[in-house]
Amino acid sequence: MASAPTNPDRETPVPAAPDRAPARPARTRAAAVVAAALTVGAGLAIRAMTAGDVAKYGGDALYTVLLLTLVVAAAPRLSPARAAAIALAASWAVEFLQLGPVPAELSRRSTLARLVLGSTFNAPDLAWYTVGAAAGWLVHSALRRARRDTGTGTGTDTGARQA
Repeated sequence: MASAPTNPDRETPVPAAPDRAPARPARTRAAAVVAAALTVGAGLAIRAMTAGDVAKYGGDALYTVLLLTLVVAAAPRLSPARAAAIALAASWAVEFLQLGPVPAELSRRSTLARLVLGSTFNAPDLAWYTVGAAAGWLVHSALRRARRDTGTGTGTDTGARQA
């Protein structure tokens, strides 16, 4: 295990952040856009190949994964936990909006609005959004950790695992 990098102006080591921001935001953005496209493809495939609860709740989880990829594309330096929390909060906000009449009315007028906003509140959706946020957080964390461990992160002590 390597020691923490030192600051030449200080005697004490500078502790490395366990969740470093990616070295190349443009690269992270591009990967997030690709992940978003793959997530949309997975959602369409689930809808086409399954029915019932698998299609509905799988789609709910993927909805939050899609939001997470969009959050990462917009703000690639966010930690995986923050990106997942923002995606989950947005998913829940959209679901709670469905308690009012606006999403249902917009959904009647537009397929896109129906896909983005839904139309009716369904409490179990909240749990499946949480599943999607957790899955997205796990994948994002693993990818970021792999990048850091292979030396492509921002740390000056490349390839070293942090305690």
